[in-house]
Amino acid sequence: MSTLRIVFIVLLVTTLIAIFWDSVPIIKETANLILNPTAGKLLEYNVNLGLVVISAIISLFMIIIQKYTVDNEALKQLKADQKKLQQNMKELKDNPEKLMQLQQESLTKAGEMFSLSMRSFSYTAIPIILFFRWFSDYFAQFDPPVRIFGIFTWFIAYLIFSIIFSIIFRKMFKLP
Repeated sequence: MSTLRIVFIVLLVTTLIAIFWDSVPIIKETANLILNPTAGKLLEYNVNLGLVVISAIISLFMIIIQKYTVDNEALKQLKADQKKLQQNMKELKDNPEKLMQLQQESLTKAGEMFSLSMRSFSYTAIPIILFFRWFSDYFAQFDPPVRIFGIFTWFIAYLIFSIIFSIIFRKMFKLP
């Protein structure tokens, strides 16, 4: 099955999970059964520390999946090729024919990079959407809303921490 078809199916499933979260009880109940005694207990212990730890675990999970499902050497080479093409395009601004040829080659490389990168997405999208829906329900129960470190909503805090941990784990695992 082609990568695009798999990505489409995964996107469809994640959309259905998001849509039917409240109306199909087994989806929400299964996520709660797994996440309440684990992530929920961690957040109950200390919401700030809990969100940092959960963000780190999710980022680590995603990086490990990427490391073992993506041909990272090929991806690294494609990125290097893409960078070289961009430099060549800057030099050939005055030659529209050559520039067009390089742009077509660049689009081909971008498609290959997309195809390689989407393999890990097909493994991580469903768990991530389940986590996000669960987080949304978990934090919705608080009135007034919980502020992580007194400043951030849970989503913004998760986003910041996951970016930081992803950078750290990418360097640790030597990913492009």
